[in-house]
Amino acid sequence: MTLLKRRKRVLPASAGEDGQILLREWRIEDAGALSALVAANVEHLRPWMAWASRPVPSVEERELQIASFAAERARGGDAVYGIFVNGEPAGSCGLHHRLGPDALEIGYWVAAAFTRRGVASSAARILTDAAFAIEDIAYVEIHHDRGNVASGAVPRRLGYTLMAEVPGKISAPAETGVECQWRVTRRQWDALRAR
Repeated sequence: MTLLKRRKRVLPASAGEDGQILLREWRIEDAGALSALVAANVEHLRPWMAWASRPVPSVEERELQIASFAAERARGGDAVYGIFVNGEPAGSCGLHHRLGPDALEIGYWVAAAFTRRGVASSAARILTDAAFAIEDIAYVEIHHDRGNVASGAVPRRLGYTLMAEVPGKISAPAETGVECQWRVTRRQWDALRAR
């Protein structure tokens, strides 16, 4: 019954915005821009993203991928969003049902030109707010390889707690095989946002 309840929950098509940063579902008309963004950032992404080692999809393949993202979200599955800074594509992020019916996991990547500008932190903050806008979400997590120091700075900056470092699968060249798992509960997030 719990699994059925989770599948009926549909995540929003737009996660929200924070100043100049907007998170919204990728659209078919974004396929060319997304393909160009990934192609321009393959070397930046390859150390940490296994999919960056595969050939960059064509625009037509990217259109199909974007359609599958929308269908997955509409079925109550994961939601994948584009990160837009002043209207320009800057990366991608998502809310993922990997942790059970009362939790969501956040994932993100940002183009090299947008790193060290608070974009990933703003995206994760928006996604955390969007996750807790869903009544039955008790906690949100961010997972990353221990070697990915930049990704680890995001949950730390937002006030997440490092819960564990566990053995993980090495799927990208720079990974160490140790996964850091960060968590924030609804009560903790409410307290952090009230400051």
